[in-house]
Amino acid sequence: MHTIDISYTSLAVGLFLLLIPAYYIWRYQTGLLRGICVGALRMIAQMLFIGVYLRYLFQWDNPWVNCLWVLVMVVIATETALSRTGIKRSVLMVPLIVGFIVSSLLVGMYFLGIVLQLDNVFSAQYFIPIFGILLGNMLSVNVIAVDSFYSNLLREQNLYYFLLGNGASRSESLQPFMRMAIAKAFSPAIANMAVMGLVALPGTMIGQILGGSSPNVAIKYQIMIVVITMSASMLSLIISIWLSQRKAFDGYGRIRQVAKG
Repeated sequence: MHTIDISYTSLAVGLFLLLIPAYYIWRYQTGLLRGICVGALRMIAQMLFIGVYLRYLFQWDNPWVNCLWVLVMVVIATETALSRTGIKRSVLMVPLIVGFIVSSLLVGMYFLGIVLQLDNVFSAQYFIPIFGILLGNMLSVNVIAVDSFYSNLLREQNLYYFLLGNGASRSESLQPFMRMAIAKAFSPAIANMAVMGLVALPGTMIGQILGGSSPNVAIKYQIMIVVITMSASMLSLIISIWLSQRKAFDGYGRIRQVAKG
């Protein structure tokens, strides 16, 4: 099997399909027309740039350069998460960075070193894509969970103080809000996992099959991708929220001003 390349002319023709969502966004005056246009242009420019950059990155295959690139991804993921939540930078920045780095290293290295049993776990072919997948999923989960945790806590803080005042520890008083945050962040992923392969074929698996891998190999990789992304996302969520509490509460357990503005 061989991969059928998409020429730049064919790619340009394929982009015309975006006119379908763009038309209905314009017709129903959703206010998203500019967003989809800017988003599409940014996606094309960024992906073309990354394509050129990764080609040289794979050729160099230098462990230090690969680790530096992952750190760049961590910084970008952190900045994106900070911009999408309503929580102050001083509360979340360090917890998010630590959560992203620790979770991706633990889960990523476990997968590369123990599951795949690679001789060189820093090989650009595996190291960069795996860490990219992990960070992308951790980003979306952390944005949803952290925002849900603190918004529910601020809105229902009487419940928190009631539990605290009746002898519960701070950790016990925060359990209802942690429960809601985890449920909101992971419900879509669990629902997708339950119907994977029957209702939907994941993009990673399809990409591997189109790239020439056998279906059996692609399926095994897809199963592990789901496992590692869910594990890393949960671990990063727990670390981020746990560390952020140092700035979010005072020594008496009272909630500080954590919301922006």
